[in-house]
Amino acid sequence: MFGLYTGESAASVILVTVVLGGGAAALSGRAIAGAWQPQWHTAIAALFLGAAARFFHFALFNGELLSLASYCCDTLIFLVAGLIAWRATRASQMVRQYPWLYTHAGALGWREIGQENAR
Repeated sequence: MFGLYTGESAASVILVTVVLGGGAAALSGRAIAGAWQPQWHTAIAALFLGAAARFFHFALFNGELLSLASYCCDTLIFLVAGLIAWRATRASQMVRQYPWLYTHAGALGWREIGQENAR
């Protein structure tokens, strides 16, 4: 009950947690940002995705359903993927929605036009 992914193979953990769950978290972060919702909504989605991933580990690969450590690890991975997708989408939105005010400052940021030499 207290081990991290006890009884599961590395391939099943990578498939369910990283590929499927991480992809779902990135898509939910993108959708939440696309609806102009705040960042904390992505955290709520990550909590639910963590519970769903635990169920998939249990149902498909005989993993432990009520493993708090595995749930926390899954949820942390989903939170990171969701927040990165949220930030990238928000940066793109700001530049696309307000092109006279903002320009891209990397993949995850934006800055005001005219502020290029300020830093």
